[in-house]
Order: sequence, then structure tokens, then C-alpha cells
Amino acid sequence: MAADKPIRVAIIGLGFGAEFIPIYQNYPGAEVYAICRREQKGLDECGDRWGIKVRYTSFDDVLNDPNVDAVHINSPIPDHAGQSLAALKAGKHVACTVPMATTIDECKAIVEAQRAAGKVYMMMETVVYSREYLFVKDLYDKGELGRLQFLRGSHQQDMNGWPNYWPGLPPMHYATHCVSPCLAILGKHAEHVVCHGSGRIREELIANYGSPFAIETATFKIKGSDVCAEVTRSLFDTARQYRESFDAYGSVKSFEWQQVEGEEPVIHTLGKPEPEIPQRVPVPDFAHLLPAGIQKFTTKGVYNTDDEQHLSFMQGGGHGGSHPHLVHAWLSAIKGDRPALPDAETSANWTMVGICAHESAMNDGEKIVIPTF
Repeated sequence: MAADKPIRVAIIGLGFGAEFIPIYQNYPGAEVYAICRREQKGLDECGDRWGIKVRYTSFDDVLNDPNVDAVHINSPIPDHAGQSLAALKAGKHVACTVPMATTIDECKAIVEAQRAAGKVYMMMETVVYSREYLFVKDLYDKGELGRLQFLRGSHQQDMNGWPNYWPGLPPMHYATHCVSPCLAILGKHAEHVVCHGSGRIREELIANYGSPFAIETATFKIKGSDVCAEVTRSLFDTARQYRESFDAYGSVKSFEWQQVEGEEPVIHTLGKPEPEIPQRVPVPDFAHLLPAGIQKFTTKGVYNTDDEQHLSFMQGGGHGGSHPHLVHAWLSAIKGDRPALPDAETSANWTMVGICAHESAMNDGEKIVIPTF
């Protein structure tokens, strides 16, 4: 793209998607050119609020607009794959909220479409741009953790009352928030996975997807590494405060996520007297990595009151300040300044860990090799 031409973004889905509008509007060299929502009233309310003139109720109309360079998809999970494929085939850059898709075939199709189009695809995984992950990655890159020995993630959330495609969803079908940090820190993909289901959800929930488990726990091998990782997911009928956690165990120091909101995480240091091994540490913000105009969005949402924030933003503790980092990463990739993270292949691997994990759980813990394309 010409350096003097703004990247014209269309935002698809204006629930969670609206959280990103002011970030794009404050980003140098970008423009929220259009917004898209099926329902006209909400579309106009959003457009009036943020001063966006081009408005569509049809996704196809967005793709047929030659002024749209890139689409940021925030639609319901069942629409992710189809919309991403259509946008890539229409020659648009694509950012899509997680997960990439719901089947292995869809993941493969998106990877192939991205290669054919030569456009940027990036799954907008919040955790690998959260301040907590950036803190641990910085410790690892500086050698403070030593050799990584084991990684663990969890994502536990009560999804009662969420939209109609959520009830009964297999826990591992929405696993990227805990899978991604375990793989991103090493810059490698998962090779194979074993998963066990535990407990049982209500019968009316089981009927929706045929998945009975309240909790699914997976262990996966990281390709080209001697490190394994473990992740745990729950969505229904399990008492737990919202938690997205990431633990990294090293030969010199280990990082453990806090148990409950409001606490600080713990660093364990090898070789200290037993009472001194654990130490609570504050996690710094990483806004300095961003253009000045969007740095303020790492510590607060885009709205003035909590009543307006999207439920996922509220339950997720603001997603660790990740939203402006995601925007910066995607737009930087479109400009050619750096590769997308995660790119299409990596997005597929992070997503397929969960898809294959659920397959394993449904087959009594059978080892499943994760496909490569």
C-alpha cells in the first residue's frame, strides 16, 4: 500500500467490535471507513456516535466496496470461517476474532485462501498481547527464566446468558486464549494432543453439540521442542471466577498467574531459602510499544461507563490492555513493517489444538496428531 494512503478498515459486528473503533480512529495512517451490522437501528446508533458515514447491513456489500482495504471481523463464531474466506477471496486483508474456525477443513481453507490472495490474515488473539504475557515473554527473552521446562494455561468462564450459539459449546472449541501463550512464547506450533473430559453439564446443554463435559484438560507436545504444555477449559456448570491464566516454569525462575482478580502474580526463584522462593510482582504496562495516539487504550476501554463495555471486555478484565496492541500488530503487518502474529498458519494451529483436543476427549483420551498444511 502507498505510504501516504490510509488503510481503510471496515469493522464487521458492532458489539465487541465497537470496542476497537476509537483505537483505529486514533491510529496514524488508518481510517474506520465503514461499519457493518445486520440490524439498521444499532448500525445507525454506532455510526452516529463515532461519526462513520459508510454503513452496511450486508457483509457482501462491504466486500464489493473497492474503497475497503481491510475487514476486522467480530461476528458470531459460526460466521468466522465463511466471512474470512469471502473477504480473502475479495482481496481484503482480514483480522478475525477468535477462534479462526470450528473445523479443521475450514482452517485449511483459510490458510489456502490467504496464500492465494497474498493478503494479511491475523486472528485477533488477545492473550498474546496482554500485559501479563508481554511481561513473561520479556523475562524469557532476557534469559531471566532460564530454560523453559513446562507451560500451563487455563480459561474458565461462566457463559450462562450468552448468545444462542454458546450454550453447550465444547470447552476446547474456544481454547485459543489458553493455548496461544504456551505456543507463542516459544514461537513454535503444537504437534499432537491428548485430552480428557471431566464432569457433566446439563442435559439441555449437551443436546446442542453432543458434548457432555463440564471441563476439558489437554496436554500437547510442542513441535521441535522438549517442552509440553497443559491447558484447562470450562464454560458451564463449574464454579470459578473468570480466569485466563498462563504459567511458565523455568530452570531459574517461574511465573505463576494470580489465583483471583486483584492479586499480583508470583515469581518463584530457584536456590533461595524456602520462605523467599515466591515473591509477588507487579506487572508493568507495555503502552510504550505503541504509537502515542493509542497508548491510552491499554489501561481503559473506549467507553466512559462500565454499562457500555461489552460483556467479554468486562469479564475478561479488559483483556490485559491487548486491544491497541492487536490493532498495531495487524496494521503494521498490512504496511509490511513486520509479519502478522499470529499469521494464517499459526492461527490455524492454535485453533486446531482445541478442535483436536475435543476429538481426543470424545475418544477417551486418544492421541490426535494436529494437521499441517
